[in-house]
Amino acid sequence: MTTMTTTPSTPTPGAAATATAAAAAAGAKHPYSSSSSSSYTKPTLVRRRQTLSVLIWIFLSPVALLLFYWCLTTPSLTPFALAYLIFIAFDTAPETGGRKIGLVRRLPLWTWFRDFFPMSLVKTTDLDPSANYIFLYHPHGIISLGAFTNFGTEASHFSRLFPGIDLRLLTLDTNFRLPFFRELLLSLGICSVSRQSCQNVLTKGPGNSIMIVPGGAAEALYAFPGTLDLVLKRRLGFVKLALRHGASLVPVVSFGENDLWQQVPNPKGSTLRTIQETFQRYASFSPPLLFGRGIFSPFSMGFIPFRTPVVSVVGKPIPCPRVPNPSDEEVRKIHQQYMDAVKALFEEHQDKYGKKVTNGIRFVE
Repeated sequence: MTTMTTTPSTPTPGAAATATAAAAAAGAKHPYSSSSSSSYTKPTLVRRRQTLSVLIWIFLSPVALLLFYWCLTTPSLTPFALAYLIFIAFDTAPETGGRKIGLVRRLPLWTWFRDFFPMSLVKTTDLDPSANYIFLYHPHGIISLGAFTNFGTEASHFSRLFPGIDLRLLTLDTNFRLPFFRELLLSLGICSVSRQSCQNVLTKGPGNSIMIVPGGAAEALYAFPGTLDLVLKRRLGFVKLALRHGASLVPVVSFGENDLWQQVPNPKGSTLRTIQETFQRYASFSPPLLFGRGIFSPFSMGFIPFRTPVVSVVGKPIPCPRVPNPSDEEVRKIHQQYMDAVKALFEEHQDKYGKKVTNGIRFVE
């Protein structure tokens, strides 16, 4: 089995890149750990540029909302703003594959963003471009930064690693109701995670594939550093989708995703967890109480993520026969095979990339 990786220090896949990613994942320390000062790197222009890219990403959606509000309240621009709202209401792009623009996916901004952590993508097997695939990303983390960087952009050279695979990262439909910000998502090829959207992409032809983060908002509440707790036991929808379209399931385990922020402890049954789960039921997303590092110093508390390596490992596909109306037995059989594959993928690569995961992988729900 050949393992190929793209990392910030290696623009093309190769064996040396795997060693680089492994060393980064094994040796990274949280900024608040007692030994972090010994590995502190003095800020340089390059590192400031990386931090700026993260700040731009964080403020993209609120700035887009403020800009639209300004347009809406400026008399000369109000008609255009209203016309844009009508356009959003009737635009089907989020359900039909987006408006992917290669130039936008290859912007230098995403490379700077990738290098901040850094993030990398590990390929363990070739994928047949004549087939369709459903990639499943684990864990969700706070906001799935590894999924966005490694699969929603070309920062980690996804198209070079998997030629012929036209992948759409899927997200909540509410993101496409945000004026202007939605246009960026669509230009990256990011689409709605609705059932209709999934079906539309998978029926576009050979190579067209989707990526889902099945743990969703519920899994975000389990995202604590040093853990890999997955909400997967009752998530059967992606298996039914795969069987109906004859698409193979591709497990992706992202080491380091849960280490990007700290969360306020929220054990099951606590007041905080009850509030979060109640909010999630009505708003479709959960509000973790989190903190990260400061903008200018890793030793101060802030809201930007920690500089912690994230390594996304793409496993072997699990073929699914085309079954228009799969039975519960067929669905549960494939689901168990998939859960076993996720666990095996984690255990195979834990020594290289996941030494900080002390309790191993756990299926908590």
